[in-house]
Formats: sequence, C-alpha cells, structure tokens
Amino acid sequence: MTKAQFHRISKVLADPTRYQILSRIARKDELACIELRCDLPITPATLSHHLKELSSAGLIDMRKSSKFVHMKLRDKVWKDYLSTLSRL
Repeated sequence: MTKAQFHRISKVLADPTRYQILSRIARKDELACIELRCDLPITPATLSHHLKELSSAGLIDMRKSSKFVHMKLRDKVWKDYLSTLSRL
C-alpha cells in the first residue's frame, strides 16, 4: 500500500459517519444501499456522498442491479490498510 493510499483511507475513515457506514458494509458479504438508508438518519444525498468517498478511497466496490445499488468491502485493501497501520 502506498503512503498516499494509506493517508487517503485514513482521512476517509476519520469521519464517524463514513466509519459507521463501512462497519455496516463489512458485516455482510454484500449490502444494499436501501438497507443503509433505512438505518442511518442522513439524507440520500449525504449517504451518496459518503459512499462515493469510500469508493474513491478503494475501500468498497459498488454494483448496480436494476434500481438497487449494492456495496461490498474490498477485503484485500482493508487487510493491507490494517497491516500498514499495525507496522506504524
């Protein structure tokens, strides 16, 4: 993992809402966006922004199926991040 990617992920996870979203996604093999929307007291636009940040940092994959969006944790990126963090 590059230093730039490590810092980007750290910055993204510094936001408590994004951390909470990632934590919920990580608990399942795949999570539909609508499930997050129902659980979190944020607007759809705010949720979309947070998901875009998590995706651009490389932490999640998103796929669209009909009118639904599903998210999945990118395990390798997460493990690389934790490994880099533990070496610090």
